[in-house]
Amino acid sequence: MAESFLLEIVTPSRKLLSKDVEEVSAPACMGEIGVLSGHAPMLTMLNPGVISYKKGAESGAIAAGRGYAEVLPDKTTILIETAELDSEIDPESARQSLSKAEDALKNLTQDDPGYQDASDSYELALARVRLKERHKG
Repeated sequence: MAESFLLEIVTPSRKLLSKDVEEVSAPACMGEIGVLSGHAPMLTMLNPGVISYKKGAESGAIAAGRGYAEVLPDKTTILIETAELDSEIDPESARQSLSKAEDALKNLTQDDPGYQDASDSYELALARVRLKERHKG
């Protein structure tokens, strides 16, 4: 059996998750990162997307906004602006948010001051929709 480590996911309003896991996958600014027990210490920025974790046959995932991950050999702490468990996501609301975010991006260029916020909103909405689709039934 693989060694486990503590995963904590925290937003400004709550501690979303605190549990022992064997692996974590998260959307870092330079690409997807995977974390196992004993990982070398690091600090990285996270992009909006799906954060997944696993311990044995049990797995879980959350839709998360922009944030940071601190990885230590025995603990990973993820600090993010906003996050939702699969069970908290309403599929219809997620699709509507994605549609609104797509419309907002159509009217912006990368040079517009609001582009990054609109892009983040799009990526979070897309993560919410994908998470619900992945965990149907």
